Amino acid sequence: MSTAEETTGGEVEPWDEVTPDAARRLLIAAVEAFAERGYHATTTRDIAGRAGMSPAALYIHYKTKEELLHRISRIGHDKALDILRTAARREGTAAERLADAVSSFVRWHAGRRTTARVVQYELDALGPEARAEIVALRRQVDAEVRGIVEDGVASGEFDVLDVHGTTLAVLSLCIDVARWFTVDGPRTPEEVGALYADLVLRMVGAK
Repeated sequence: MSTAEETTGGEVEPWDEVTPDAARRLLIAAVEAFAERGYHATTTRDIAGRAGMSPAALYIHYKTKEELLHRISRIGHDKALDILRTAARREGTAAERLADAVSSFVRWHAGRRTTARVVQYELDALGPEARAEIVALRRQVDAEVRGIVEDGVASGEFDVLDVHGTTLAVLSLCIDVARWFTVDGPRTPEEVGALYADLVLRMVGAK
């Protein structure tokens, strides 16, 4: 399955936010190449070839290989933040919101596993300015989950001694799904999401 065909909840992710079509094709090719070979081992020629374009055509849309990685990382982190923010701000108890956050976040990392691997594991390949931007987004991601856990502790729903450590554990658990999930495995993204939501509620001692 190609990156363009990876799904979350059965919906095709076409990278609609990337235009024109040539820029989208190059970005999809870059995701596939970075996930397969790693950022540093991938050349602009590799990316252009996967997109069916010449190396010169790539520079019309992206000045550097790093610009491509930055664009991928920004879109991916914006999506991750939107998923968690939506769950955190919905109506319901802290337990319900945490379960929703975890199941949604896990489904995205399973359904978009190729993209997620690049987004989550190639951070250090970015230059200082781009890296700082993505790190700031990661702090916001952390804050959304931490806020739900803090709400649960305050309401007596959760029994957590270390909120910061627990938040890190929850996010790490979810993100790692992108590393091992396969469509040939025994569970769908939805099933993994439900399993992890249950595990996390047990982790925080949900009552």
